[in-house]
Amino acid sequence: MQVPADTQALIFDCDGTLVDSLPLYLQSWLEALKAKGGLDVSPEWFFSRRGYSEGMVLSALEKERGVALDRAAIMTATREGVRSRLPTVKGNVPVVALAREWAGCVPMAVASSGSREVVEASLAAIGLLDIFDAIVTIEDVTRPKPAPDIYLLAAARLGVQPAACLVFEDSAEGLEAAHAAGMSAKDVRSWSDFQAIA
Repeated sequence: MQVPADTQALIFDCDGTLVDSLPLYLQSWLEALKAKGGLDVSPEWFFSRRGYSEGMVLSALEKERGVALDRAAIMTATREGVRSRLPTVKGNVPVVALAREWAGCVPMAVASSGSREVVEASLAAIGLLDIFDAIVTIEDVTRPKPAPDIYLLAAARLGVQPAACLVFEDSAEGLEAAHAAGMSAKDVRSWSDFQAIA
C-alpha cells in the first residue's frame, strides 16, 4: 500500500487491525458474562459491537437487559480469558507487513480501546511490541472511540500534528475517531487476511 508522501506518522488500531484478536475477545466475553453476570449473549450481538470499549459493551448490555453488572469482575475475567488464549493469536499479515516496513522510517503508535495489559500482550505475541514509539490505550483517556481523544494523544506523544498522521482502523467507531481528530484514515477491513466471525 502506498503511504502519502506528506505522512509524518502512522497510527494503528490493535484489535482487528494488527491482531486477529476478535475471536479471542468473543469467547472470553461470552464466558465472563455468563460466569460473572449470569447473561447469555449471542456471538452476533457481540460482533456487531466490534470497536466498542469494555465500558461501552457493558453499558449497552445494562441498558438492553435492565441490569446492573459487576463491571470490575467481568472485565477482569474477560482480560484473563483473552490472555490465556493469546498463544493462538495471529497477526493481520498485510497490516503487520506494512508496520514492519515503515518501522524506523516515521514515528509509529498504537491507539486502542483495549486495556494496556491485553494490547501489549497481543503485540508481544505477534512480535510487534518493540517497533512502536508510543502505545495509547483506554486507560490513558477519559472518552473512548468514537471520540478523537485516543488518536489526539497518540499524535501528541509522537510529536506530530494530527493532520500529518495516517490511521489504520477496522471499525466504524475507530474511523470516526480518526476523522474527528483531523487525521487521514484507511479502513483495513477490505484488505484484511482474516474475516468476520462466522
